[in-house]
Amino acid sequence: MTVETTTGRVLRLLGLLQRRPTWTAAELAVELDVTDRSVRRDVERLRALGYPVHATAGVGGGYQLGAGTRLPPLLLDDEEAIATAVSLRLAAGGTVAGAGEAALRALTKLDQVMPPRLRAEVAAVRGATATLVGPGVEIDAELLVTLARACRDAVRVRFGYAGRDGGQRERTVEPVRMVTTGRRWYLMAWDVDRDGWRTFRLDRMRDAVASTWRFRPREHPDPVAYVQESVTAAPYEHLARVRLHAPPERVRRMVPPQVGRVEDDGDGWCVLVLGADSLDLIALHVARMGFEAEVLEPAELREASAVLARRLAAMAGTG
Repeated sequence: MTVETTTGRVLRLLGLLQRRPTWTAAELAVELDVTDRSVRRDVERLRALGYPVHATAGVGGGYQLGAGTRLPPLLLDDEEAIATAVSLRLAAGGTVAGAGEAALRALTKLDQVMPPRLRAEVAAVRGATATLVGPGVEIDAELLVTLARACRDAVRVRFGYAGRDGGQRERTVEPVRMVTTGRRWYLMAWDVDRDGWRTFRLDRMRDAVASTWRFRPREHPDPVAYVQESVTAAPYEHLARVRLHAPPERVRRMVPPQVGRVEDDGDGWCVLVLGADSLDLIALHVARMGFEAEVLEPAELREASAVLARRLAAMAGTG
């Protein structure tokens, strides 16, 4: 028996173990067209590669693939290999420092073991695709790990935080969840000093350190909804609520979560909540969406919309 045939059979054995929770040696022998003894040898080869294959004796016993303690070679079908390669290429342009280089290294390794047919398909997808992504703020991977562990272990975190005035302040928080909008990363946490829930931008943090102080998790709002509301309203001078004659799902597709949030208002209407430093910008943004609209608040937005309408009419020569 050649080395190549043995290797192919071991990969087939791995595929069978991944397909079903438990196999008897006799069942595997039939599937692989080998003896029970060959099955046992191939199981030992998988274990040597780092796959934890558990064996149970007696009636109803057999082989079972357990959770690994280290990363062994991957076995991917065609769709999985293509999806992984495309995802790695997108990750290469992400917002985590060092992740781009790591993704490219992983992509290179994957490319080396792909058969030529799949490599050509991945290249075709790459050549026919362009990514339109706005510039994001890069975050240190070590900071992500520190905060992720603190969320998992329920321990307090201390860090320096840059305010809007540029001043650095020491903060102590009880972290719950990190949320990313694709451009920025945020942390939802209980602010120990201010005794309330807060949203913190990770790119404004410095020297984050997880303490040994364990806290009892509190009842908290939904992290995604809380962060969305915070990033929609907090950074801007003006916050507006506009009722739109449009299904909320359609408006959500047009409004990124970091720009505004959409609330269902029934009967084919929804309420768009968005912020900006200029009422003119809000009026223009809503007008460009092309839906029937009703300003709920602030009242000043109605006047700003009227002024904008007069300007546009003058530009069109109909004023």
